[in-house]
Amino acid sequence: MKSFLLIASFTIFTSAAVFAQKSPVFATDAGAIRGYDAVAYFKDSKAVKGDSLLSFSWNGVDWHFANQENLDAFKSDPEKFAPQYGGYCAYGLSTGHKAPTDPQAWMITDGKLYLNYNKNVQQIWLKKQTECIQTADKKWPALKDKE
Repeated sequence: MKSFLLIASFTIFTSAAVFAQKSPVFATDAGAIRGYDAVAYFKDSKAVKGDSLLSFSWNGVDWHFANQENLDAFKSDPEKFAPQYGGYCAYGLSTGHKAPTDPQAWMITDGKLYLNYNKNVQQIWLKKQTECIQTADKKWPALKDKE
């Protein structure tokens, strides 16, 4: 059953690449990270929904925050808190595709925030995380502005 779920997740994941955005930052109508607070991952060690009244536009996308302190922290150093690869799936980038992400499927590694398509895909990514990050880092410049 477990292998079936991984295969099903991978199939859904690879199909999602078709729906990827051209923008260098993955966003929905709710904003970057689907409206979740980028700073909270670092400060609270969990995914926290942001408030649209506490927002900041950066890289052409609205970012929402749970409190003024997090908003101010992001404003002072967005690169420190923004997810890698514009918030697209870290595993997807390592395979050469931009794919959407689930704010609950996240990991901070070496002080950087990485998001994945979902928790099943994240399990695949975690098995070869270092290799995936190295590969995605190399592929990101060419994929950044492509669909």
